[in-house]
Amino acid sequence: MALRLSTVVLGVCPRHSSKPRLKLRFRIRSGCCATVTNMAFTETPSASKVIDSHLHVWASPQEAGRFPYFPGQEPTLQGNADFFLQCMEEAGVDGALIVQPINHKFDHSYVTSVLKKYPTKFVGCCLANPADDGTGLKQFEDLVLKDGYRAVRFNPYLWPTGEKACNRFLSHMTNKVGKAIFQRAGELNVAVGFLCMKGLGLYISEIEQLCTEFPSTVVLLDHLAFCKPPTNDEEALVFSQLLNLSRFPQVHVKFSAFFRVSRGQFPYLDLSVLLSQVVSHFGANRVMWGSDFPYVVAECGYKGAKEAVHHIANEISLPLSDLEWIMGKTATQLFQNQLTPLKN
Repeated sequence: MALRLSTVVLGVCPRHSSKPRLKLRFRIRSGCCATVTNMAFTETPSASKVIDSHLHVWASPQEAGRFPYFPGQEPTLQGNADFFLQCMEEAGVDGALIVQPINHKFDHSYVTSVLKKYPTKFVGCCLANPADDGTGLKQFEDLVLKDGYRAVRFNPYLWPTGEKACNRFLSHMTNKVGKAIFQRAGELNVAVGFLCMKGLGLYISEIEQLCTEFPSTVVLLDHLAFCKPPTNDEEALVFSQLLNLSRFPQVHVKFSAFFRVSRGQFPYLDLSVLLSQVVSHFGANRVMWGSDFPYVVAECGYKGAKEAVHHIANEISLPLSDLEWIMGKTATQLFQNQLTPLKN
């Protein structure tokens, strides 16, 4: 079976009034610094900065004595900060949002040390601890107020599981702990990122509920919410659910980890139609490029992850102004705007 794609002009995009809004039809046919105030990307007036909105760093084997790995999560790839800085320089990337890796789980000491060493280059995204005793909320507050983290990741696979659906247990990110952290994030001007590795469809209702109850909390959907170019009606429906999340002004999309969501190889041109639709619905100022370093290094190289965006953008004749938002202005604005004094 093959997927037939067609586009229909629906009207005017609310974010860019001069642009027609498109809808995709899918048819199946046979055949830190320790203070928050200096944890931000500083804009340069001459040119837009390139910001990587999604990557991980973890201790090298030599550093693991000071920064131990979580048992059973010892990395097999090089992912230390010095290696990433080298890759950034070679690729011409100016700053990044570092997401706490599962390799250190809830021990944020390594990432915190990197944030403190490079306070104007990196921003931190901590990992939410959904422990039933509520200690995760206190840890989250400390990481934000004391160590300057500006985002928090909700990994549903760390949450207690509940009812079974489609032979999979669903998480409870909308439980008491989840709601408390999500609400507090909004109060602290901290973004919440969602990891939907097993599919957005499993978590769409929870994300919609949290966005509805706490509209001031900024949301980041990692890796296109793991939506691949649809090949059947079910996948098309899930992608439409992603686009429908644009009705929540707080929701942003990471156009990241192409090797995870593309069905092809570099330069991942099958993602061009998805990017066109995401930009049409959300606006480029709610879309951010991310590499998913260090995993991307073995796929197309770090520099290749950046170059792929330009190839994909060329496929759909994306305006340069939109590309500038995706490559850095969205992340810069999102975190720059959060540079306000935080209070307990």
